[in-house]
Amino acid sequence: MTTLMLSEALSAPHHVSLLLASDADSYQALAAHMRTRPPRAVVTVARGSSDHAAAYLAYLVMSRSGQLVTSLPMSLLTLYRAPVASRGLLAITVSQSGRSVDLIEPMQIFKQADADSVALVNDVTSPLAQAVDWCMPLPAGIEQSVAATKSFICSLVAAARLSAHWPLGEHGELLQALQSLPQALEHACTQDWSCAVERLSRAERLMVIGRGPGLAIAQEAALKFKETCGIQAEAFSSAEVQHGPMALVAADYPMLVFAPRGPAQAGLIALAAEMRERGAHVLLAAPPDVAQRQLTLSPAPHPDLDPITAIQSFYLLVEAVSRARGLNPDKPPHLAKVTSTR
Repeated sequence: MTTLMLSEALSAPHHVSLLLASDADSYQALAAHMRTRPPRAVVTVARGSSDHAAAYLAYLVMSRSGQLVTSLPMSLLTLYRAPVASRGLLAITVSQSGRSVDLIEPMQIFKQADADSVALVNDVTSPLAQAVDWCMPLPAGIEQSVAATKSFICSLVAAARLSAHWPLGEHGELLQALQSLPQALEHACTQDWSCAVERLSRAERLMVIGRGPGLAIAQEAALKFKETCGIQAEAFSSAEVQHGPMALVAADYPMLVFAPRGPAQAGLIALAAEMRERGAHVLLAAPPDVAQRQLTLSPAPHPDLDPITAIQSFYLLVEAVSRARGLNPDKPPHLAKVTSTR
């Protein structure tokens, strides 16, 4: 059976190529604008998978430039009408559909209050795209599966591309590395993670662990386990999991640990070993040079891009787990492609 989710996930490298081949002038112009009008503060506005992409963007920007980035609780504006100080603010929203009211309304408020507003959005004809100063397209095409895959990967790439144009810090190596990312994503599609399917197909609960820029990928993986597999999956930082959630870990408790390259990798590998000693069933996803791994992560052209190749391989796994559980990953129960909240 070939699902829409699988075919769309496999098409992600092609759409990333389209993204990287277009709109260079827009990113350069936005960077020039930020140099002449440095943001007093930066907020992200997103929900679901898009919020995970926004978290990845925030981590890259903060770790590389020192510019603090805050995830905005949209209800502050849409329900509580809080008097948010907007002048000099840079507001960045991420969306596949661009049609959720709780994204559109805050961006309209920010634009009217003389903040700078940016949208990373797949549908450039959407109300959200029209509500901002700067629209950065995600050329993922129409996504028919409810579970976002190619659009999420494109949003991660756009986030990395935006951070590579950030006016503070040196980011030339990241911008150059992005150009060969499509080939790395193609290689990530060839990784065999089938050894995890049988074990995860029987799981009813699960922890997904990450840290640093990889935490956003752990959050996305946990969401996909919930919506496509019906597994109660929760994402934690490898530091946070030791402050209470570890009490849940009993014999044979399933854990998926993402350990891409970077400063957090050693701690993630150590945590995986510790959890195995406690009897947990740990699936460690790590690059080929990590002997303890069960799942191989394809290295990206730059360590900061490793989370993108990681989620590319993961999507093929979670689609297979969903089918192994007798479910249709294209049509999760009670969910729709566009969610309207306030």
